[in-house]
Amino acid sequence: MNASTSPLRNAPPERIRFKLDGRSVKLDTRVHAARGDLADLALAGVLFSAHYARAVELTCVAAGAPLLASDTPKARAVSELLRGESFYALDVTADWAWGFCGHDGYVGYVRRDALDVREVSNSRVIAGTAPLFSAADIKSPIADYWPRGAQFAAEAQGDFHACAEGYVHKRHAAAIDALESDWVAVAERYLGQPYVWGGRGHRGVDCSGLVQVALGQCGIKAPRDTDLQREGIGSPIAPGAPLRRGDFVFFPGHVGIMTDEHNMIHANAHWMSVVIEPLADVVGRLAADHAEPVTARRRIGA
Repeated sequence: MNASTSPLRNAPPERIRFKLDGRSVKLDTRVHAARGDLADLALAGVLFSAHYARAVELTCVAAGAPLLASDTPKARAVSELLRGESFYALDVTADWAWGFCGHDGYVGYVRRDALDVREVSNSRVIAGTAPLFSAADIKSPIADYWPRGAQFAAEAQGDFHACAEGYVHKRHAAAIDALESDWVAVAERYLGQPYVWGGRGHRGVDCSGLVQVALGQCGIKAPRDTDLQREGIGSPIAPGAPLRRGDFVFFPGHVGIMTDEHNMIHANAHWMSVVIEPLADVVGRLAADHAEPVTARRRIGA
């Protein structure tokens, strides 16, 4: 970010003072930005905090940036931002920004150099990986590679989408509002991607990340973690009712999407990859450690 244009330059988070009567509410800090010294201004009437800050919307300009649990490079990844996605910063240092993701409200720390001023995207990568050409020429040097789902602002220029960083071929991108309709088909395009904890498609994906991005590319917002998805996606399927394509099956700390009545696509640590396999095999692997391997079955639509 250019220091002269930064909305954060010499602008510490805005604080307010107020009096709140009654008992402070305990919130899920995965999706409510509150830590010991600071909280989102939007929570001012809900919980006590020493200070509050108003969120500043920024854009992820890296191909992918991990969302971390703390402000250290070795911290555990809890999610991931893709290029063009929004991040609402509440506290910014030279190296880190703390805040929440625009697409799902998930809270964490992102490298400061992965963020820049707000950008309004009009295009989205639809290829598994889109080369970012340095010129409007497929023989030009590759500046970067953007993952499926990355967003960017561009103008049409012949066979390319011209953007600030370079050129994306028109075969690799589409209008941001050109949504998919089959989340199973979307998920299947991630087959073979490595299993990466916290990943959402930049070099890897985890189970709930796969569900979230597959639904997101169909215009359906979903929470980030499996327990949140278990309560927030669709409706319960009646006990004994057969499963069908597009249904979601939940396990202790895991989720997958049915490709048909018997098979499931999921990103999993057993195969360390996105695979399709029989649901019965997944249940069998978990049965030794869990009396009830399947914790929920959910369906979007009738």
